[in-house]
Amino acid sequence: MRQPTLAGSLIGVATVLLAVTLPIGRVVAQTAYPTHPVRIIVPFPPGGPADALARLTGDRLSRSLGQSFVVENRPGAGGNIGMEQGAKAAADGYTLTLAPVGNLTIAPSLYSKLPYDPAKDYAPITVLAAVPNVLIVHPSVGARTLAELVALAKAKPGSLNYASPGNGSGPHLAGELLKSMAGIDLVHVPFNGVAPAMNAVLGGQVQLFFAQSSAALQHVKAGTVIALGVASPRRIASAPDLPTIAEQGLAGFDVTSWYALVAPAGTPASIVDRLHQEIAKALAEPDVRERIAGLGAEPVGNTPAEFAAMQRAEAARWAKLAREANIRAD
Repeated sequence: MRQPTLAGSLIGVATVLLAVTLPIGRVVAQTAYPTHPVRIIVPFPPGGPADALARLTGDRLSRSLGQSFVVENRPGAGGNIGMEQGAKAAADGYTLTLAPVGNLTIAPSLYSKLPYDPAKDYAPITVLAAVPNVLIVHPSVGARTLAELVALAKAKPGSLNYASPGNGSGPHLAGELLKSMAGIDLVHVPFNGVAPAMNAVLGGQVQLFFAQSSAALQHVKAGTVIALGVASPRRIASAPDLPTIAEQGLAGFDVTSWYALVAPAGTPASIVDRLHQEIAKALAEPDVRERIAGLGAEPVGNTPAEFAAMQRAEAARWAKLAREANIRAD
């Protein structure tokens, strides 16, 4: 019988080693993420809370993952332009989108045709932060509590109006939810943006407005508007003495703004999970939490599965309200 030579043995060993190491090499190559810069699409102009959250998140991901995360502002059509671009990007983890609650859960019920499908076109990563809303009124209304406002509205149906930054916006639906749950008649006055809506309330041209706490409380402290209640389920640290609307007799009232990070549908689960893990770590850092609090927001960091369930529940709730109130944005 012919004995194997030393050279033949070495070749055999090398062949076995090659067979073993090749799959490992492929796995390493597949899980190496990111290998080049990542962009984060923000569907709004620079300067707002969405933009600030995206830049804070991008900065932390750049530090932890060793690649640049670059914010690209793509405003227009109420955020739908940027959302469409994010949905149609390659599902490789190199395009992410900062998505507001309205575009993910409210828009499908308001537009007959959207250029994206929030339920099918995105892979949920995590909700970055929630922003409580506060119901404010002009001092001339005379109401100092929600009960006084409801009584006034019932005594004079249709005499009070509420502002919103546009038809189908979050504050619009908040006003409709208040009407429905309190059994009152309010008149909706849409404006082209948050600033004009706020200015109308400050000037007394419109009586009510559901404003994000970061914008509302500075005017409450100045005495130019009166805060009647927090629209979120819990009181907020920046105004601990202000009761929630739910506490004041409208159990279950919840209109909370939130901002999430999503990727195109089909993005590998390993990338989605890695991004969630790194973001969750960042959101636990004291300085990050402090910066988010400075925006009037509260960090969240839920899992992709929790985020998906949250999105479905919110979409169903707003679809019902939009249908009952016959609200359309087009």
